[in-house]
Amino acid sequence: MDFDAMFSAQLDALKEEGNYRIFAELERKCGAFPRAKSHDDDAPDEVTVWCSNDYLGMGQHPVVRQAMKDAIDSCGTGAGGTRNISGTARHHVALEKELADLHRKEDALLFTSGYVSNWAALSTLGSRLPDAVILSDELNHASMIEGIRHSRAKKVIWRHNDPEDLDRKLAALPANSPKIVAFESVYSMDGDICPMQEIVEVAEKHGAMTYLDEVHAVGLYGPRGGGVSEELGLAHRITLIEGTLGKAYGCMGGYVTGSAALCDFIRSFASGFIFTTALPPAVAAAAQASISHLKTSQAERELQRDRVARLRAKLDAQGIPHLQNPSHIIPVMIKDPVKCRMLADILMRDWGIYVQPINYPTVPKGTERLRFTPGPLHSEADIDHLVEALTVLWKQCAIAHAVA
Repeated sequence: MDFDAMFSAQLDALKEEGNYRIFAELERKCGAFPRAKSHDDDAPDEVTVWCSNDYLGMGQHPVVRQAMKDAIDSCGTGAGGTRNISGTARHHVALEKELADLHRKEDALLFTSGYVSNWAALSTLGSRLPDAVILSDELNHASMIEGIRHSRAKKVIWRHNDPEDLDRKLAALPANSPKIVAFESVYSMDGDICPMQEIVEVAEKHGAMTYLDEVHAVGLYGPRGGGVSEELGLAHRITLIEGTLGKAYGCMGGYVTGSAALCDFIRSFASGFIFTTALPPAVAAAAQASISHLKTSQAERELQRDRVARLRAKLDAQGIPHLQNPSHIIPVMIKDPVKCRMLADILMRDWGIYVQPINYPTVPKGTERLRFTPGPLHSEADIDHLVEALTVLWKQCAIAHAVA
């Protein structure tokens, strides 16, 4: 049997649909973010990155870099084992304490990525709690969906950001079944923010556990970077808060926070935690430094908000449509995968602007977009250059028709 032919046939179909993904090969320039060296033949040597999830540029921050270098010099690179078998370093323990304090919870548990933390936590909760039902917002991230599927628990989907629909679906369930309401604070593709207080009140009304994904909010929202739940004063009412170290904190890894019993339960039963090598201690040290810095520094968040507002205003002034939302994410809708790819290629080749086209399956077909994430290190000149490029391209008929 010719397996390669089977692989190629499906890849060819993906290319014909315009949904085949091409990676831009970049080399981040330390201290020069958002500049990066491009290694693609049809791009300038240096490009400006407009789609990074290093939202605050903390991956370049001198305090974070120094913490990582000091940890490498003191204890080497890898962790040397799983957390259970020789892989728990003092850096992991210190970081978990830092995270518990960030969300005002009793404890925290580290994972190797935000994807893994969602997958492992939800699959463990759903499979280990007898007769559990997980109620999932219909636009939850793939990692949450996979965790729920793997748990084999009963799943109920509720309409996106619709507390009334959630209320109806909770009311229809047996009163004595453990219920887990899983949702996100900031949804990264449209940039919308959930009606958190209403969701929490509905869950409390039915005695349900709340499982909140804050990956696109930690570091960015709240007086100490604790996310939307901190900004709204709701963290203490949420059972489990999950987050990432790989976005606003500029490092790598995921985590969950909650009661001591909850974290110990997941630690003891989650295969995604038990059977994987621990994060390198240097990564944990860098992440702790980043979190600690952003608990007290407002400068990065204030600058980011300024850059987001500036870009939105300039896009509006030029009549370039973008989804209105209260977050830091600016989606410019193209609604056609081929034209979305074409526009991104032109921006890269002719303007030195790197933005990745977002196509199916990340977003539904017909909602293809360019997703811009302005950060504190983008200059006013960077914003002007981006808006000029988009304005020139928007006047071309092919692009205008795509967004009509």
